[in-house]
Amino acid sequence: MEKQEELAKEIILTPLEWYLFKEDPSVFKEKLQHIAAPPLCGRVFRGGETTYSCRDCAIDPTCVLCMDCFQNSIHKNHRYKMHSSLGGGFCDCGDTEAWKTGPYCKIHEPGASDQTTDFRLSEELLDQAKKVFPLVIQYIMDMLIWEEKKCLPLYLHTRSMKSSQYYCVLYNDEHHTYDHFIYSLQRSLGCDQKEAQTFTTVAEREGRSSVKKGTLQQCQKVSESLKFNSENVSLKPFRVEVLHALIIAHQKFAQCLAIWLNKLLAYSSDFRQIFCQVCLDQESRPNVYHPCYISMIILWDVKLHKEVRKILHDLIFSSFFMETEYKKLFAIEFVKHYKQVQKEYMNDDQDRNISVTAISVQVFTVPTLARLLIEEENVIKVITETLLDVIPEYLGSDNKFNFQGYSQDRFFIVYAIICDLKYILICKPTSWSEKLKVKFLEGFKSFLYVLSCMQGMEGISRMVGQHVEMDSDWEAAIAMQMQLKNVLMLMQEWCATNDDILLKCYNECYQSILRCYTPVATQQKKPIEMCGHSYKSYPFQVSKDPISIHLPLSRMLAGLYSHMCRTGVIARLCEIIAPEELQVERIIEDPLRCLVLVGQVAAEMWRRNGLTIVSQVFYYHDVKCREEMYDKDILMLQIGASCMDPNSFLLLLLQRYELEEAFTKVAVPTKDMDLARQRNILIEEMLHILICITGERYVPGISDITREECTMREIIHLLCIEPMAHSAIANSLPETENTDICLDKLISKVATFKKPGVSGHGVYELRDEYLEQFNVFFYHYTKTQRSKAEHTQKKRRKQENRSEALPPPSPPDFNPAFRNVINLLSCDIMMHIIRIILQRAAAEDQSMWTEGMIQMVLHLIGLGLLEEKKQLQKSTEEEVTFDFYHKATRIGSAVVNSQSAVTLLEKLKSIAQLDAQKDMIVWVQQVFEAVKSLRETSGQTAFVSAGVSKADEGQSPQEKEKRKRKAEAARLHRQKIMAQMSALQKTFIETNKLLYDTTVEVHDKPSPAEESFLTTDVGSKITLGPNRGPSVPVKEVLTCILCQEEQEVRLDNPTMVLTACVQKSTTLSQTRGKLVSHTGETFDPLFTNPEMSYGTHTGSCGHVMHVVCWQKFFEAMQKNTRQRLHVEPIFDLGNGEYLCPLCKCHCNTVIPIIPLESQHVKSADAEAISCILSLSNWLDVVAARISGYNLNTIKGERPVVPNFSKILKDQSCEFRSILSFGVQAPPRYPTSTEGMLVHFATTVFRVGLNVSPNESDPRMPVMTWNTCAFTIQCIESLLQDDEKPLIGSLQNRQHSGLKALVKFAEAQRVTCPQPFILKHLVRLLAVFLPNMTLDGTPSFLSVDVFHLLVGSVLAFPALYCEENVDLHPSPLVAAYNHLYLFHLLTMTHVLQIIMASVTDDVPSAEIDDCEEAHSAAALCQNISQLTSNSLVIHLPGWYIWHCVKKGIMPYLRCSALFFYYLLGVMPPEELKSTGNADDQLEALCSFLSLPTNLFLLFHDYWDTVKPLIHRTEDPFSFHQHFK
Repeated sequence: MEKQEELAKEIILTPLEWYLFKEDPSVFKEKLQHIAAPPLCGRVFRGGETTYSCRDCAIDPTCVLCMDCFQNSIHKNHRYKMHSSLGGGFCDCGDTEAWKTGPYCKIHEPGASDQTTDFRLSEELLDQAKKVFPLVIQYIMDMLIWEEKKCLPLYLHTRSMKSSQYYCVLYNDEHHTYDHFIYSLQRSLGCDQKEAQTFTTVAEREGRSSVKKGTLQQCQKVSESLKFNSENVSLKPFRVEVLHALIIAHQKFAQCLAIWLNKLLAYSSDFRQIFCQVCLDQESRPNVYHPCYISMIILWDVKLHKEVRKILHDLIFSSFFMETEYKKLFAIEFVKHYKQVQKEYMNDDQDRNISVTAISVQVFTVPTLARLLIEEENVIKVITETLLDVIPEYLGSDNKFNFQGYSQDRFFIVYAIICDLKYILICKPTSWSEKLKVKFLEGFKSFLYVLSCMQGMEGISRMVGQHVEMDSDWEAAIAMQMQLKNVLMLMQEWCATNDDILLKCYNECYQSILRCYTPVATQQKKPIEMCGHSYKSYPFQVSKDPISIHLPLSRMLAGLYSHMCRTGVIARLCEIIAPEELQVERIIEDPLRCLVLVGQVAAEMWRRNGLTIVSQVFYYHDVKCREEMYDKDILMLQIGASCMDPNSFLLLLLQRYELEEAFTKVAVPTKDMDLARQRNILIEEMLHILICITGERYVPGISDITREECTMREIIHLLCIEPMAHSAIANSLPETENTDICLDKLISKVATFKKPGVSGHGVYELRDEYLEQFNVFFYHYTKTQRSKAEHTQKKRRKQENRSEALPPPSPPDFNPAFRNVINLLSCDIMMHIIRIILQRAAAEDQSMWTEGMIQMVLHLIGLGLLEEKKQLQKSTEEEVTFDFYHKATRIGSAVVNSQSAVTLLEKLKSIAQLDAQKDMIVWVQQVFEAVKSLRETSGQTAFVSAGVSKADEGQSPQEKEKRKRKAEAARLHRQKIMAQMSALQKTFIETNKLLYDTTVEVHDKPSPAEESFLTTDVGSKITLGPNRGPSVPVKEVLTCILCQEEQEVRLDNPTMVLTACVQKSTTLSQTRGKLVSHTGETFDPLFTNPEMSYGTHTGSCGHVMHVVCWQKFFEAMQKNTRQRLHVEPIFDLGNGEYLCPLCKCHCNTVIPIIPLESQHVKSADAEAISCILSLSNWLDVVAARISGYNLNTIKGERPVVPNFSKILKDQSCEFRSILSFGVQAPPRYPTSTEGMLVHFATTVFRVGLNVSPNESDPRMPVMTWNTCAFTIQCIESLLQDDEKPLIGSLQNRQHSGLKALVKFAEAQRVTCPQPFILKHLVRLLAVFLPNMTLDGTPSFLSVDVFHLLVGSVLAFPALYCEENVDLHPSPLVAAYNHLYLFHLLTMTHVLQIIMASVTDDVPSAEIDDCEEAHSAAALCQNISQLTSNSLVIHLPGWYIWHCVKKGIMPYLRCSALFFYYLLGVMPPEELKSTGNADDQLEALCSFLSLPTNLFLLFHDYWDTVKPLIHRTEDPFSFHQHFK
């Protein structure tokens, strides 16, 4: 092929260049190099190429730079984004319309080029080009735009046409898979797989491949065969053509000629202009019915294969897009054919990035072009009509969309058309011509028709009596809403730039809504009466009638109304709609129904409708959709409240929520608890909507605030939930790409950055001055977020010894158009609702009210009082018309209103169920008093405002004294704990016996605070320490492979066991071939050498049996074997060996399956203990406990007498000090389970030491810990070698086996004498505890640290045992024990790695000057100073960090596996996927409560860990060992 191309160049292209240039082409091209380069870069991106977009200077996010231009521009010092191009776009460098500043890089800046402009193309050359270019272009078009039955043009007819050679050409598509192509080619051609793969690869790369050369009949036969075979695997056949060999040759040469022409155009603007003129010239076409060449390229694009498309697109980019005037002409031609091209592309199976439709982004995003196309070609109307034309099958007879059974592939094209509409609107006009106004209005009306087709689409009715059989397709409609979100916002912003346009568009939208709202003619308005007020409306029940969540027309009207208020155009509304003709009820009806639907879904009234409605409601509130759905519905109700009588508005609200009867005098409790719960939730939802209507004013137009202030408020409320990383904040906010909002500046303004610590990543914490803006009923909170934020803020206030009331912040003033909304708070119906709810709570009828209702009522009262207070401070009492105070303190005339709201509030303080709201009630009472004072002494507000701003400062003396006593008691509590230990020594056993009985009750029924905690901290993914996440067990139902009965794994159910095989293993041996010199009878397995010559491995095939079934099976096998004495068995029954009944795997024991128990660490208790249980204190407490035990050793055993050094000199610890932090009853196991615990432990002991079984041997628990540690290390090594994720990638048998093994190792301790366990624990702790030494203990340098960790953690509960009472540490105390053991052992392992690296030769590598390197160097220097320079580490910090990071990873991975299966805390997502080492290290440190800079442990614990470093022996003697 290359030879043929060289030949074509030599025979045709070179003479053509001679003819064109009139001189040596190489010489002339050299001259062309001196022509000044164009100011536009124009580099066409290929798929995967990196592009850059400046967030500060780009007009819109589609403006990008190539790498060379970016590196040489001012934008590299700005905020920018990197993208991976899909291919097809080009660099915008030099386009002054794409950038606010810095449109040119240094390369393309005018005058920056070294090229001179002396050389000019002569007129003779240009005339020659005008002759050559039309012929070349005609040839390219004739050859590349081709049909199968077409003949060569007459000017190409030669004698060689008589050739009988043909090609069968196979075209690529995206419908068939790669394997489909290979299969069909093998069947049709009889070729092997390799040849078929070659054909397929060429077709994928170039778009087509010639698969057969031969006669016409042979090629046609292959063509038919390919089509037939492809239909066997897919309903759609291949596209196959049979073309003459000459045609193939001409097409190949035409491609070469197009590439040559493309290179030529890059030299000169004159060449480009000639090319554009020829392509646009209609008169030069031989047939008047044929369009111009550029139109042909656009129209025929869908029929061309990939390689030709790319070549022709490159020609367009290098010609039309480099010349501004011709770019406009191309844009006009593109829009003329836009509708036809998009229709044809619906059936195109190629990627969009190689389609001509993708060029739209390059055309529509240019501001001048966009304006030109709107004025000249009415492009908005063209795009919206195209949108309707491409999906006519989804438009019903009622002119409403219904996307049931939609095609995802077709909808991607619909989304692309919507994106084109966004592109055309992305730059708002600064001035309007008459023509622009006319055309925009036409396009707007067309767009409104699209919205009217979506208004009320896919209505759904509530299922009653039976569940929906199949969920309907809801994704397409929601996805369309997401795509339209930006278009809707841009349309509104366009309208807002011109007052006349805004008014006319509002009127058009208003009329469209009225046309969509058509009540049934036979329906009569239904009246509703309450408190002397009545209102009539058309009957509609959301719970019975069809309802839709899709209301884009209504939300568009709401958006336009807010813009009218913002710009002041609202004053001219009467010009288009007379006030008496404004049908407010009609325009708010649909949004109100939608909000009622959301409330009913929250009340679970729609649970029979499946996931369809639940999913839609989720996206309705989600950040991706809420701006143009939920927010606009709230805005529309605010518009209604501002235009309607407040009592009428509330009556309509009650009617739509179907709560009229709930607030009547005759309302009685219902015995149906489900109905009562639904009614209460609906009342809560309605109250929340009222809070939003009256209190949510942070919308431009509703009040005088900016979009920056709105975004800042969003950030404040996100950070009120918890400190967040930058990415978490950005993901929780609406997109800001199309705005001028700088998110980084807003975050920095309201929050301070907290550097990474144990959590593994830096977070932003809200500044104190913004905490008062917290609104517990912020309308963008989900219920979970609201609960968590409320818990966080109350906890903060409690720590500051302040009132826990969360009053509403004072909202900004409404704009004049919305000022009537506040009258809702003081109208008669609102007062009636408030009194009814408060009276029901005072009557303590719990079925008629909830705490949530009371909290919302208090919030509404607070809003009303703050509004009145604000008005009184600004004006005199006579000028203030808002009268909330008098109405709230007035006693009603009806029976249910016999008491005022103030009186009822006083009664609520004595209700036990409202303890959490007492502070809020006190705050409301304080504000009542403040408003009363303001009314009595109008204008004298200084002392009142000071008293109200901090409610806790204005409390009664009794309240102050009570709070003071609580604070004093909390302060003294921690100081008195240690003093109480001596008294506890005498009464401890009796007291704790009583404690056990109450402990069970507490666990069975958690307190409300604990329930709140469970919902709050459920997402914690830390497994150690006070921040440990909850251990939430998953219900596990297993099937016995013998009796086939299913059973849930629980301690009170029959014991189930897992098949297992215990065996010695040298998998991890570092010294293979080394002889073991000890015998099992005398060997002490407590300390495992890092060499790990061998270990005891436990594996399982994962099959489960009842213990009784397994025993019967094993006995039957023994009996059967005894009867067949002449047959030599393949397994040793005497040693417990058998074959798994199901898979026949070799086994020799069973593991009892122990369920994971639910454990939760309460954050309040964790904070209390953290102040008194530091590492130093913990070490002293442990030392005191061990010292007391040394007096009670086993008879005949040598006492274990360690030496202790005190850490904290000013603190005394006693024997039972350890018990004061929290104990609980240990788990109780059934007798059958304990028997299996002993059985499996005996097998491990027997196999591991190769000795006879001996249940009384003290080494039994040690072998249990060792097999647990060794098995985990083997699995970690396997996962590392296979490059699999640490969590979630194990096979089921490995997962089940490891989970059972770890839980067994934890439970086995209860079957052993506790003095045995305690003695082992003391010896283990003596290795690494800094304050403890024991004769005969090996150096920590010669012990495997992970084995130490497993043994210490599993044995540590033995420290809590008393003589007559078996105790266990509480979950919180256990979390601290695990944390401190792990931190100490991690530091021990770091020291091991450093000592092993002392004599290393430092390799020559790039120095990593990071924080960890500095910390490592500082640690080595401190070690040298501590050892008086007897241990000097001459290694650079970066190398020490490199060694530690590499050496610590296996230990951290093993620890993560161990604690994951031991505690059941969910790990971070990063551990469930493969990633780079740094990401894995960060995730591991986060999960294990470590700082990512491990050397910070030494910094935090330096004074405590110094004695451990003092013990270090000569590290050089161990260096070779570690190697």
